[in-house]
Amino acid sequence: MPSTPFFLVALLALAAGCAGTPTAGERQARADLDDVRGRYRPDEARPELPALAPDAPLADWLRYAMLNDPRVEAAFHAWAGTVERITIARSRPDPALTLEADIAGAVETLMPGLMLPLPAPRKLAAAAEVATAEAEAAYHAFEAEVLRTAEATRSAYVRLHFLEDALRVQREALALLGDVETLARQQVGAGRGTLQDVLRAEIEREQLHTQIANLEDSRGVLQARFRAALGHDPEDESVPLPAGFEPGAPPLPAEELLALASEHNPGLRRMAAEVRRGQALLALAHAGRVPDVTLGLEADVKASPVMWRPMASVTLPIWRDRIAAEIRAAQAETRSAEARLTAEEIDLAAGLAALLYLYRESARNEELYGVTLLPKARQSLAVARSGYAAGRSSFLDVIDAERQLLAFELASVEARTQRELSLISLAMTIAGVAPEGAPLVPTPVENRP
Repeated sequence: MPSTPFFLVALLALAAGCAGTPTAGERQARADLDDVRGRYRPDEARPELPALAPDAPLADWLRYAMLNDPRVEAAFHAWAGTVERITIARSRPDPALTLEADIAGAVETLMPGLMLPLPAPRKLAAAAEVATAEAEAAYHAFEAEVLRTAEATRSAYVRLHFLEDALRVQREALALLGDVETLARQQVGAGRGTLQDVLRAEIEREQLHTQIANLEDSRGVLQARFRAALGHDPEDESVPLPAGFEPGAPPLPAEELLALASEHNPGLRRMAAEVRRGQALLALAHAGRVPDVTLGLEADVKASPVMWRPMASVTLPIWRDRIAAEIRAAQAETRSAEARLTAEEIDLAAGLAALLYLYRESARNEELYGVTLLPKARQSLAVARSGYAAGRSSFLDVIDAERQLLAFELASVEARTQRELSLISLAMTIAGVAPEGAPLVPTPVENRP
């Protein structure tokens, strides 16, 4: 029967052109991937980056870093690969073409055929659920990398700004010490002071010169970190540096921050995805107890009329110890993931408490130095200088007052720096709230810390 070979060829062609049915998790994962790709790598290319200038707003610096950092790109492609593996996991095995013949001097029978493997019910669905959970965990790893890049950029931005504040304080102290040294020389000339006073002033001046030189030298390190956070060579001096500064907003109450973290923290969400992966692995291991079936059909095209030979085979899952071991391994992995999730929740709550303490401490210190101690230190220095000029106090009183004023000024700068850094960590490390323009799946957030 001449039509039979053509029937088999047509059946093979149909099988070759088939597409499986995506699962709900696969459709959602692909929709999320397409959404992020459209903003992060449209047409597989880097989108137009914000134009950077010293007066650019902070949002532009952060968006530039998130779109340009190669570590973010590596995490994106790793996530994209796991999404593709969902399709691989839920797809049926390929059918097989068979050919059987009896030959005794001539071809007696010629039997082309087709074999179609049919995995046990729920086996492919469970495999797809495992791959979907792995893709979700990979997305949260990408999300964490985006947040890490934004945090590194903003932290370097803060440190660069307050480095200039610290340098300003040191230079003002150096100028003030120059006035004190001049006063000491005048006192020596008037016979009311000693050369030791001048030497003490010179020693203090040299120490300040060295401290300023050290701070100026550290500027290069911070600039290199800032360029690296933007995804550039740390030595690339063509990259501009920010000239302005945008302070962070005060944090939300602890309860609201913890609620945000439970919904948006990528570490928690990745751990939750790993728990779901363990549960899917357990379902897959249980499905291994059910036999797989293979159905086939052969046709003897040499016979007249054509003879059809249906075939079937069934796997025999007889190695119960292997199946039991797979189930126990999946149970252990699930319990391990649940324990890691619990540990992550505990660490997150502890980290939130520590960062809120640092914020409150730095805010109190900032108020202490700015409102109370610095005005008194300036007044103390003025009294010591006037007393030394009138011969009522010693030069050591002037030096001690100058040192105290410098220490308070630097402590005030450190308090403001710590305040901003704790706000960054609260928003990104704890709450997991990404900056505006982040290339992530949109998540409704009513309150941003």
